Amino acid sequence: MPTDVFRDRRHAGQVLAPSLGGYARRSDVLVLALPRGGVPVAFEVAQALYAPLDVFIVRKLGVPGHEEYAMGAIASGGVRVLNPNVINMLGIDDAAVEAVTAAEQVELARREALYRQDLPPPAVKGQTVILVDDGLATGATMLAALKALKAQQPARIVVAVPTAAPDVCEQMRHEADEVVCATTPEPFRAVGRWYEDFAQTSDEEVRELLALARRNAPKD
Repeated sequence: MPTDVFRDRRHAGQVLAPSLGGYARRSDVLVLALPRGGVPVAFEVAQALYAPLDVFIVRKLGVPGHEEYAMGAIASGGVRVLNPNVINMLGIDDAAVEAVTAAEQVELARREALYRQDLPPPAVKGQTVILVDDGLATGATMLAALKALKAQQPARIVVAVPTAAPDVCEQMRHEADEVVCATTPEPFRAVGRWYEDFAQTSDEEVRELLALARRNAPKD
């Protein structure tokens, strides 16, 4: 097995966590996961750092008919980031962009209610936020998350992923205060290529991991 390939997302989080050791046991650190695939990765990071874990809901805007190909993303707080190069190259009209946005907004709201239930969103102002996903291919989802987070005035944003396309990892360095990409293999192609098990993370797994993290959270 190539050294760049992870067994699964939990394993990827265990590999990623040591690179973030400087943030361990700090009262100002919060780990935020991008659901759903980022949650198992972030769970391991949060456990290793003795830090609280929560989710930050972001939805990719897929190209109509080719939904895996991102033309942008939306995030909590009404933020939308579009990739005009993709939209113009494929000739996607405004009505199609708005239709996809509306559909994904429904799913974003559903996940907010399902994962957070009655709990308020975490207060990030003045905090050091470690933003975790299972990998970066285009970076559109992470860029939307960064834009939304910056509006909430955290003291520092750290992007942390187990694997990323080298150019996208470098692009993130212009957007976040710190970027940790555990591996940057070439050619990258897709995040799933670097996992033995890349099965879709279920809503139930997300809820279970968040509940476990809350039980294990450091007490004041």
